[in-house]
Amino acid sequence: MALVLLGLLAACAVIACEMPRWCALPLALASTLRGAWLARTYLRLPVHVLAWPMEGDLLVDGFRAECASLHWRGPFAFLAWTDATGDRQRLAWWPDTLSRATRRELRLAAAAAPNAPSIASMAP
Repeated sequence: MALVLLGLLAACAVIACEMPRWCALPLALASTLRGAWLARTYLRLPVHVLAWPMEGDLLVDGFRAECASLHWRGPFAFLAWTDATGDRQRLAWWPDTLSRATRRELRLAAAAAPNAPSIASMAP
């Protein structure tokens, strides 16, 4: 719903600027429609089921994922993998989409994976 709100705020910003009304009103309508269309598009994205067993590779929707890598940028999590057709797939999680326990479980599963990179915990 944030995309709808951003579309409405963009419409308000266009109307509030010094642009002539004959140009501002169609642009405001277009930004509102675009925000609604983007929200609809993202709501229709499929939900993925992830399973990262301790002894095996990542399973996405029941299929083995090749070259899976999980990267953390502060509270943000980014997962990338190659599917069975060779296409690169990506998922991203914002801090409010994963609970604290789920974030911890994801970190532990990625660290215990057989192909997890071994990064030193201390500087040399």
